[in-house]
Amino acid sequence: MIERRNTRRQMNQINVVPYIDVMLVLLVIFMITAPLINPGVIELPQIGKSLAPPLAPLEVGIKANKTLLLRDRSTSQSERVVSQEELIQAIKAKQSKNPDQPVVIAADKNVRYEEVLKVMDVLQQNQVKKIGLLAKPRTG
Repeated sequence: MIERRNTRRQMNQINVVPYIDVMLVLLVIFMITAPLINPGVIELPQIGKSLAPPLAPLEVGIKANKTLLLRDRSTSQSERVVSQEELIQAIKAKQSKNPDQPVVIAADKNVRYEEVLKVMDVLQQNQVKKIGLLAKPRTG
């Protein structure tokens, strides 16, 4: 007689039932605990009075022939030709009223960058804190 050997066959299937059981238990746990969690409440700061409107900047214009123009947008749209000393005096007078007075530099397209840097340097040496560059956005 031929004896049958107890041969083991390879199992080529995965038993997923225990994984499904674990997932269902986790799902039930999350469904029960989710309503119990209080969402974080953000407490916003309150102010007593309305914020002051932003200041209109002083505009320093630099033309191609290196002349300086000063335009105060808060009072009028007219611009006046100034020297470097007059520019500094006008900005210091404005800053005595408001120390955070912004200043923007608007230079012609043909002005060398060196001239813009000179004006920025003079303004920074005279304690002007908020200096920006004014540019025209490209269209198209």
